Amino acid sequence: MKAVAKVTSKGQITLPRDVRRRLGVRSGDKVRFEELGTDICIRPVRDEDPFEKYRGIGNPGIPSGRRGILRYIRQMRGR
Repeated sequence: MKAVAKVTSKGQITLPRDVRRRLGVRSGDKVRFEELGTDICIRPVRDEDPFEKYRGIGNPGIPSGRRGILRYIRQMRGR
């Protein structure tokens, strides 16, 4: 992939759409510039696990693991 960006008088650049999509960054996200020999690499900054907000969403109040699930089902059935 080849892309070109123009540097403004304030030293800002706009990442081309294809680059943003490939990096998975959106407005407000941060990117890191790393020097690799004579090249500069752009990487997205990931402070947290992107899936953390979904952890446990499918089973509120149900313990994890097979035993916990079976115990929960027994309690529901009154056993």
